[in-house]
Amino acid sequence: MRATVVPGNIRDMSYIASNLRDEDRHEIDCQCAWWSPALIAHGAMRGFSYVVKLDGQPHAAFGAAEERPGLFHAWSWGGPLMHRCVPAITRHFYAVLGPAVANAGAWRVEARALASNELALRWLRRLSATERCVLPNYGKNGEDFVLFDWTRESWANVSVQTA
Repeated sequence: MRATVVPGNIRDMSYIASNLRDEDRHEIDCQCAWWSPALIAHGAMRGFSYVVKLDGQPHAAFGAAEERPGLFHAWSWGGPLMHRCVPAITRHFYAVLGPAVANAGAWRVEARALASNELALRWLRRLSATERCVLPNYGKNGEDFVLFDWTRESWANVSVQTA
């Protein structure tokens, strides 16, 4: 399957959000009091947003949004074929998204993952994110999360080869 990364649009993101894999659905659900695929897709359009298409079909979304000047939040979610999108997301993260966020004035980029989501934790570590701390009871039902970040200094020394 050929993976291509394109700018995010509401149609593709709504489709992906309507077909989330179980891990992403659970992670979103325990962070939001109420959500719908349309609401998640709309919120993802803030800042930098991208879609990964496999053979022309949207399967994953990712990006980064500015929370306040200098602080961005990185995110990603996808459907059942998300695992096939990860290499394209990783390459785009370093080649396009990272430099764009840096040029937008980021000093820090944060990402949170459900502590029980081993795939997400492993991927963030491979992306050279720094694991900062466990956020006990961060989820609405008491789920623990892990906070990761990249700072301007840390991502300057990272390349696609290390990921």
